[in-house]
Amino acid sequence: MNSLMFHERELFVSGNAHEQCNGFRPRRWYSHGFEFSLRIPRSRSGNFYPVLLGLIRNESEERARLFNLLYTKGLTTEQIGEISDCVYGRAYSKQQVSHLACSCRDDVERWLGRSLSSHYLAVYIDATFISTRRDRQVSKEAYYTILGVLEDGSREVLTVVNHPTEGALCWKDELEALRQRGVEQIDLVVSDALQGIENAVCAAFPSAAHQFCVAHVKRQILGSVSHKDKPAVAQQLSEVFPLENNEMKSFEGYGQFITFVEKWERKYPALRRYKAERDSAYFTYMDFPAQVQRCIYTTNWIERLNRKYKRTINMRTSMPSEKSVIFLLAAVAMEQTKTTYGRRIYQFKSWKEKNKKAVEEQRKER
Repeated sequence: MNSLMFHERELFVSGNAHEQCNGFRPRRWYSHGFEFSLRIPRSRSGNFYPVLLGLIRNESEERARLFNLLYTKGLTTEQIGEISDCVYGRAYSKQQVSHLACSCRDDVERWLGRSLSSHYLAVYIDATFISTRRDRQVSKEAYYTILGVLEDGSREVLTVVNHPTEGALCWKDELEALRQRGVEQIDLVVSDALQGIENAVCAAFPSAAHQFCVAHVKRQILGSVSHKDKPAVAQQLSEVFPLENNEMKSFEGYGQFITFVEKWERKYPALRRYKAERDSAYFTYMDFPAQVQRCIYTTNWIERLNRKYKRTINMRTSMPSEKSVIFLLAAVAMEQTKTTYGRRIYQFKSWKEKNKKAVEEQRKER
């Protein structure tokens, strides 16, 4: 290999009248269980670059990408080092693996800061809590994710960001930050019923309709009643929140919900809190085309992504910093966006035309 590079430089110098040889620089290369001591030829101008060195660099970059992929799949740096010893014949320390795995950090950061589409049919927002080390203490911190549905029915993660706690004001800031990256219109925001979240959404995107997660409210209500009454309550909830064949409008659904609450509140006074006007947002999905209602009445999509986050994180007891968590979660989100989320959801095929009237009605109500 040294001889090959030496003769390659001779050809380079002979073909360039103003070039001269300028010695060598040493380099060690590990491949397939062997260590090679190389002497890299140099030219006076520095323009000579051996073909072999390019191949070595490509292999190093591929190895870094492999380590990054294994790391984001949940393997620890120690496990990746052991795999490297078996495959490449060289054991890497945990620090070396961490450095190589994070060499793709710039790609992830560029992806997180990329320009976004001007229009999203629906946006799902949710936060998950992860043990994070900060100021020599480990505590659960909130990591916010925003998932959007594009006009063609494909999906993409718009942002992954950290705040120590989850709150409506933080969500307002993150939604407003989307405008700085090119987002002009969001038709529908799907979220849980966090206190004040409706004000945050309205402040950031006044024309957006807002859907509270139905799965959450069903779970909360069933958790408030006795085991004996759960079957009857569950059956009535399924009638209050119909899907697909539903021809009711949101105000009709909310009216049935109030009737349901009034029926059970005498026995379970805790249910009275669901008579607040903001709870009408649980029925926004009824004003949208029947074929997409199952896709927009819960935050299941983003919660499924949160579970992928947790599977990756749970291999580690706690993360050394919030930046490390962001990198890991964003790498998972980036892979999902390029693979699973790239497939178009057929239910959204005719959304743009069919939901135009529904969105206008929501705007008038506001």
